[in-house]
Amino acid sequence: MVGEGESHAGFRWGAMNVRNRVPAARHFPALRHLIVAAAVCILAACENVELLDDSSDIERTWGEAVVALPPAGPEGPVLAKMGDRQMRKQIARYGRDVRLPVVLYMHGCTGIGNFKFFERLAKAGFVVIVPDSLARRFRPLQCDPKTKTGGFNRFIYDFRQTEIAYALDRIATLDWADRGNLFLVGTSEGGVATALYRGNEFRARVITQWTCHGAAIVEGIAAPPDVAVLSIVKGGDPWYGTDRTYGQQGHCGMFMNGRPHSRSIVIGGEATHDVYDSPENVELIVRFLLERRHG
Repeated sequence: MVGEGESHAGFRWGAMNVRNRVPAARHFPALRHLIVAAAVCILAACENVELLDDSSDIERTWGEAVVALPPAGPEGPVLAKMGDRQMRKQIARYGRDVRLPVVLYMHGCTGIGNFKFFERLAKAGFVVIVPDSLARRFRPLQCDPKTKTGGFNRFIYDFRQTEIAYALDRIATLDWADRGNLFLVGTSEGGVATALYRGNEFRARVITQWTCHGAAIVEGIAAPPDVAVLSIVKGGDPWYGTDRTYGQQGHCGMFMNGRPHSRSIVIGGEATHDVYDSPENVELIVRFLLERRHG
């Protein structure tokens, strides 16, 4: 139930500098922890070790998010990690009064992918924020990409809903974010989250690589009835074949009755999962979001 064709791309950030000596560390448990962690880092020749990180799992999904930022001049879009120096520099280039439309992207069950799609959205003027669900300390997969089957650890669906709500709380603190132009896009497992989130904060939604069919825990579209929805799925998607799932065949169209400016697209003849492999599909999504953008 609910699979994913994306690969998890790891970002490498700068190595940490740790002092050789910390006086009287035995009096400070936190410092002892620092020394032990630094020693492990040196022995393992690692570049990134979490030191004294007491953030909650939901905070980690935001802190490890990937952000795609629109161009600010002749340079192209910037792909950065949430809050890092590169992101702050790019935001500063826009000026104090800028308000940018934001696409919140929910990745699939195997992690963050589709970076070219993020860059394309950024070129169109959107900031793309991609929370990293796999940054959680406790985060089993609900799918097996080798067998293209899913439905394991179904509490993950609740995780993804919480990630959307938390991301919205954080976006509300960003003075450059245009909160009147928020959009939700989700792929596969993230498409389920996009379909089932019940809030009214988003002007439009895009559901990709998901059929909106299945057990009650995943079926349907819960967006407010006046919110436009675009869904795209391949008719031959192997994740939803009758040999792997029960009742997940079809598409999201039957849940769009009376929903304005909404459309369900089924791509025939392809037994693959990824809809972003087609430039035409990517442009359909970009055009849909541009049409729904206010102002």
